[in-house]
Amino acid sequence: MIVENQLYPSSETIASLLADVSDKRIVMLNLLKFRARAAYDDGRKSDLTGREAYWIYADAMQKIIVREGGRLLFSGDILSVPIGKVEDIWDMAALIEYPSAAAFARIASSVEVSEIAVHRAAGLAGQLLIRTRSA
Repeated sequence: MIVENQLYPSSETIASLLADVSDKRIVMLNLLKFRARAAYDDGRKSDLTGREAYWIYADAMQKIIVREGGRLLFSGDILSVPIGKVEDIWDMAALIEYPSAAAFARIASSVEVSEIAVHRAAGLAGQLLIRTRSA
């Protein structure tokens, strides 16, 4: 199994989500790996940790998600991996519910989110985002 942390979905992934016409709610499992120190692409100096920079983004993003009909179900630090093995464990997991796959794609690709994403990119070393739906 290959595991590759990334920061953003591809344009193909966004297009696929936007094309999903289902009105069923989805839950995104976020596995987050933080940088030790925030690293801003625009070169700004910062004394923030990666986690602190990410929380600037996360606080603003949560307001957008709630306004658009979604909600944070859970977030917490990852302590261990009792089953399976991974070379480098993620730092945090979060479960976020969205009204639909298309709603997630619209939110994630919005101008409003792109304006706060600088803090996300500065804080994260990488991420896995796993789309789920109730059976």
